[in-house]
Amino acid sequence: MSAPYCCPNCKTNRSRFNIIEQVSKPVKLDPFTGDTVEEYSANDLSPFHIPYKGPNHKVQCAACGLVEDEKTFIAFGEKK
Repeated sequence: MSAPYCCPNCKTNRSRFNIIEQVSKPVKLDPFTGDTVEEYSANDLSPFHIPYKGPNHKVQCAACGLVEDEKTFIAFGEKK
């Protein structure tokens, strides 16, 4: 978060944003009820469970509500 942001949707907001921290929770769900059958730790996943590899946080424009990856806001912020 050391680069300037600009919202690619409303194109005017350069200062008001919400940083959304993403924390993944690996679980196994019952396919019929949706109930949690098993919770995994990040170090002890089953062989068929791929660990989360997405961004640690996303950014929301506090003016229009757009939620995107941080790199999208940075790329648009560097254009102007």
